[in-house]
Amino acid sequence: MQNSDRHNFSSRLTEAGSASAELSLLRDVLKMLPTGVTVQDEHGRLVLINDAAAAQLTGGTDARDGTLSPLEQRRETGCALLRGGRSVVAEEQIPRASGPQTLLTAHRPVRIGDRNLLLSSSADISEHKAFEELLIRSAYFDELTGLPMRRVIERRVDHLVRHGGGPFALAFIDLDNFKHINDYYGHATGDALLVELARRIGRDLRSTDLLSRISGDEFLLLLQPIDRAAEVAEFTRSMLYRLNAPFFIDGAEVFASASIGVSFYPDHGNDYEVLRQKADLAMYRVKNNGKGAVAFFDHAMEQDALARMKVEQSLRLAILEKRFCCAFQPKVDIRTEEIKGIEALVRLRDNEGVIQAPGAFVNLAVELGLIDELTHLVLAEIVKSIDLINETFGHEATISINVAAKQAGNPDFMRPFAEALAATGFPKRFMVEVTEDAFVTKSHFQQEILPLLREIGVGISIDDFGIGYSSLSALADITADEIKIDRAFITDIHKRPRSQGILRAIESLSEALGMTVIAEGIESFEELAYLQAATRIRYAQGYYFSRPIFLEELKPAIPLASEARKSLASRPAPESRQYQARGSSYRR
Repeated sequence: MQNSDRHNFSSRLTEAGSASAELSLLRDVLKMLPTGVTVQDEHGRLVLINDAAAAQLTGGTDARDGTLSPLEQRRETGCALLRGGRSVVAEEQIPRASGPQTLLTAHRPVRIGDRNLLLSSSADISEHKAFEELLIRSAYFDELTGLPMRRVIERRVDHLVRHGGGPFALAFIDLDNFKHINDYYGHATGDALLVELARRIGRDLRSTDLLSRISGDEFLLLLQPIDRAAEVAEFTRSMLYRLNAPFFIDGAEVFASASIGVSFYPDHGNDYEVLRQKADLAMYRVKNNGKGAVAFFDHAMEQDALARMKVEQSLRLAILEKRFCCAFQPKVDIRTEEIKGIEALVRLRDNEGVIQAPGAFVNLAVELGLIDELTHLVLAEIVKSIDLINETFGHEATISINVAAKQAGNPDFMRPFAEALAATGFPKRFMVEVTEDAFVTKSHFQQEILPLLREIGVGISIDDFGIGYSSLSALADITADEIKIDRAFITDIHKRPRSQGILRAIESLSEALGMTVIAEGIESFEELAYLQAATRIRYAQGYYFSRPIFLEELKPAIPLASEARKSLASRPAPESRQYQARGSSYRR
């Protein structure tokens, strides 16, 4: 062999060795790639599969019910793509015991030599998909209950309207007194209650119905399809019945109820927002009528809503223009006919100068967050008129100011209000009247606010006792100076033996706790006579003695205390009344 031939042969061997080494390197790289790679021919045979692809396509759970395995699915898909000669990028779901694995796979048909092959590369995007799913759930589903949120039911309703989905009902569900439940049991129990409530509501829903949580304690329920309103009425009544059963949460027995308003498509509107608003109006009608029931929307509710809006606007304007005034109603000693104190009652003058009683605006002021400013306006009116008040009612008469339970439990309001009382120069004359809710719920009042008021000498009165969270055991834990028994117990007390028994129990416990008892709402001589003859109650308040009196009506020259004594003295003596004497049938 010549030298040149030997050289050429040696070169070819070197090139072959180098190519072999490169091929070996390429195979090792392909084998160790984190991306799954397969090469398939047109007969479904896998010409090449690297380790990542083998793990992806052969490591799933066993196929059941005739379902193809991931590897078989890949082969079948590859044959179809080779026949069509097209490239595709698609997601593949691989079942795993720990949850589905998602692959993003790019398929590309190629011709190498005389063979048609499909090159496929797969990247594991399971974590990305899980994060994407989390984002979708957080955007469209409530984290606490797992229910769809507002935008889901809104799109569903609008889709039904656009595509003629037929009649349906939209029910607005609001949990009653949820704030009190949160205050009394704590927010963890409140959250658990919402979860259980959602489960109870959803228990009997059809696959076409949709329950959504749209805010804290508010839910929307789409009932679709429906044939008639009667079936909706029957379903919502049964739902209320289920919700009235006690909830057992962390060892506590929690009772709840809900108010439900219902609107109907197409009778009440042709889009989500209109139907929701009208269901909301119907729900508020239930709230105003006592809660725990269901109401269907009717057009009279719109007129009520407009009237409420008018009051709201008038209320905001009245606060800006300070068009509020005070009326004062005395608390009278029914034994001596002396005036013990007065209660300041806020009144609103409307645009026509007509006086409106607080029932028309106080609850709305609380709801709108205007009550704090209103309470300070009342205090300012009292301070400005204190000389006239003293001349009319006496320098020793206590002055009661009403504070809403929501205010009483709010340190951000009560601290500056206590400072304002102290700044008057006569804080010991004031009596702050709060409802019993302020004491028995888990608010700051009893532990934090009460000491502030005690420190400056302000008295505490429990207003409207008997119509809220009343219980004698709760009364034993309350540190108040005065308890005002609601007029619901006083009206016709002389002919209501059950109310008499309750009155005696409250009176006895109040005496034992050192609290003064005041009977509210005395309107007849018979009611007064019973209190004088059959109880040890000394003080009362009501129209029988005096209606609320406005400052412009006060006459300093004739103190009201004198007029009150004259008025009482002129009443007919109840000699013929069998219940006047303590020895009568109304014995203690």
